[in-house]
Amino acid sequence: MRAVLYCRYSSDNQTENSIEGQMRDCNTFAERNGMTVLTSYIDRAYSAKTASRPQFQKMIKDSAKGLFDVIIVWKLDRFARNRYDSAHYKSALRKNGVKVVSATEPISEDSTGILLESLLEGYAEFFSAELAEKVKRGMNENALKCKWNGGGIPIGYYIDDDKHYQIDTLNSSFVIEAFQRYSDGSTLTEITEWLNRSGVQSYRKLPVSIDTVNRMLKNRSYIGEYHYDTHVIPGGVPAVVPQELFDKVQERLAKNKKAPARHKAEDDYLLTTKLFCGLCGAYLVGESGHGKSGNVHRYYKCATAKKHRACKRRLLKSCGLRILLSIKQCVYWQMMLYWRKLRIVF
Repeated sequence: MRAVLYCRYSSDNQTENSIEGQMRDCNTFAERNGMTVLTSYIDRAYSAKTASRPQFQKMIKDSAKGLFDVIIVWKLDRFARNRYDSAHYKSALRKNGVKVVSATEPISEDSTGILLESLLEGYAEFFSAELAEKVKRGMNENALKCKWNGGGIPIGYYIDDDKHYQIDTLNSSFVIEAFQRYSDGSTLTEITEWLNRSGVQSYRKLPVSIDTVNRMLKNRSYIGEYHYDTHVIPGGVPAVVPQELFDKVQERLAKNKKAPARHKAEDDYLLTTKLFCGLCGAYLVGESGHGKSGNVHRYYKCATAKKHRACKRRLLKSCGLRILLSIKQCVYWQMMLYWRKLRIVF
């Protein structure tokens, strides 16, 4: 019989040794049963709770070509930890004349084997669900103790041996200075450039970006709040930034967030929320670009075409719309700012 091997491990914490062990047992099984192994399909750091595994899907697709007769797995939980996925893909394989066998779980071909296989698959799904519950329970316990649960570490902190947040004396001074600079009127770009010149890096040892600075200025961990999932614990983290300074920064962030949008809606694109695409019904949104002469040209574009490219509505020039509205006698241009319920379809 022509056979292929399917090997998998779930976590980045596991290594190639796991794959080597699986392949060794599978090859031994194939040799003992007179099977010829043609190739191997290997998924690294992919959970079997989902079927979205590149090599797994390639193997299922290749089975339709009649290249092999059997798939050998180390254990059935390597194939799937979900009973629905297991039944679905095994049914597809049977239609292609391919069956799945386990190298370490002796399952007979009679009715008893069907029962045993279903029990093993059910236990694999149970084990996966139970493990997820234990992990979540452990992380919730960590959260109640204000411990780090993985993920990004804010600039200005480090994690001690007990997984608690501690202040990084050197970088925390840059954090305080960043808050103070923004409060005094510096822009996000200016602060980003200053931090990079100062040699400050993210926890991944990468240069600081504008998005990093934006998230830093909004991070309530700096005033001592611990956050994980639904857990919010005041005083759970050592505070770096004074509350008064943090509040001033939030006020300026909120003000600056509204300012560009308000200017764009009321000045450059007066028809925003008033225009609708005649093809798909979506909003026409403002967009601009620079010509060869350096002049700014403003347009209205269908939101569907802009995001999903599923609409064929062409760009409408902003100046052309003013003339078109006058010709159609739809409404006077001056009324655009006052009649908010106006709906114009192009």
